[in-house]
Amino acid sequence: MTTGGNRRPAASSWPDSLLAPLRALPDDGPLLIALSGGMDSVVLLHAAVHCLAERPGGLAALHINHQLQPNADDCEAFCRELCASLGVSCQVTRVTVPQGATGGRGGLEVAAREARYQVFEAALAEGGTLLMAHHQDDQAETVLFRLLRGSGPAGLAGMPRQRPLGRGRLVRPFLELSRQQLQGHAASTGYRWVEDPSNQDTGFDRNFLRHRVLPLLKQRWPTVLKRLQRSAEGCDEGAQLAASLARLHHQQVASRDGGLRVAELARLTGPEQKNLLRWWIGQRGLPVPERQDWRAALAELTGAGEDRQPELVGQGFVLRRYRGTLYLVSSEQPLPQPCWLEPGRPTRWGDWCLTLEPVVAPSKQIPKIRLSTRQGGERLRPDPGGPSRALKTWLQEQAVPPWERARLPVLTELGEVVAVGDFWISPKYAGAAPERGWRIVVERYCD
Repeated sequence: MTTGGNRRPAASSWPDSLLAPLRALPDDGPLLIALSGGMDSVVLLHAAVHCLAERPGGLAALHINHQLQPNADDCEAFCRELCASLGVSCQVTRVTVPQGATGGRGGLEVAAREARYQVFEAALAEGGTLLMAHHQDDQAETVLFRLLRGSGPAGLAGMPRQRPLGRGRLVRPFLELSRQQLQGHAASTGYRWVEDPSNQDTGFDRNFLRHRVLPLLKQRWPTVLKRLQRSAEGCDEGAQLAASLARLHHQQVASRDGGLRVAELARLTGPEQKNLLRWWIGQRGLPVPERQDWRAALAELTGAGEDRQPELVGQGFVLRRYRGTLYLVSSEQPLPQPCWLEPGRPTRWGDWCLTLEPVVAPSKQIPKIRLSTRQGGERLRPDPGGPSRALKTWLQEQAVPPWERARLPVLTELGEVVAVGDFWISPKYAGAAPERGWRIVVERYCD
């Protein structure tokens, strides 16, 4: 359903509350408007055209067609027409949401959101800014929704006004404005927009909060939106302090190979341990598990006997203990394929970066260094002139965790092992004056 007219407001009719957040944006980089076709995003597009059209980086709109609603194509056509009338480039991307694997209506919301943000990240240019029209009511719904899910301070902080996204950043300039303010301006100026029929379906959790819960709260407490906003800001401050504390604790307990030393971790209080683990998992870009009983999980990870191998399984990762250290291990990353090192060109290989670089003027004979995981039966000579050792036994002696041994980069030359991760590099390719005139540089991506 399309609502409203299509006339532009006079310059004097724009309230400063709508324009001030946009004028405060840094005047650099391309600007992208997330245009759903709904009232709030239509107001945002008009406001951006009014005061940001002359931006050096340019202004464009992005519409994502989820292909979920009967009027999805009509909404796409409306967005194209609106952008054409305003002289704004309109990018349209169609996505397919995997409805069969979403686990009900709530799952459908999550799947659609994930698909949407994947497009946003891909569409953002280097240094670009994506503007989204979330407002105070959206923030209140988010805070209530997360409260009912049992979220902690970080979740109850709600949506941030801005955050990094892809190669740029996401900004929500209307986050301190109510839906009523935006709708009042849209109605007075005669804008047209498209109503999403699914927004009335209270089977969706957010719609239930929007149509059933928040109206009652507003009747009882007219300033409930501002109150929830203040609570979210307080939770955000608490979450920032918790992150600062986690960084300090991480410096105290981190091991040299990117893990956490269990003995030092056990000296922290239970809340401090939980705070550190949640921060550590989040820093890797992984979803933090919503565990009902972190106390039992922490007790198992830090207190189980040496003969035990306790684990905490999350989405896409496993937290494992080995020889007094906790490791965060990816459970989805495939093993890299074997390849050859190209002289002078860094090779990204799983969690590693390896480079074969000349120490002196490159000789005509360039070493042929093969990069792969262990194939079985390899031997190395860790001490020049000493006996050779089975690589499998040597890795055990170096206390390399079993799951790491299978992923370590092993470099060979004519079948001879010349490097094993960053644990050992043959003198032929190490030191200030390597014997072959070439140096192998091995770097690992970790904390």
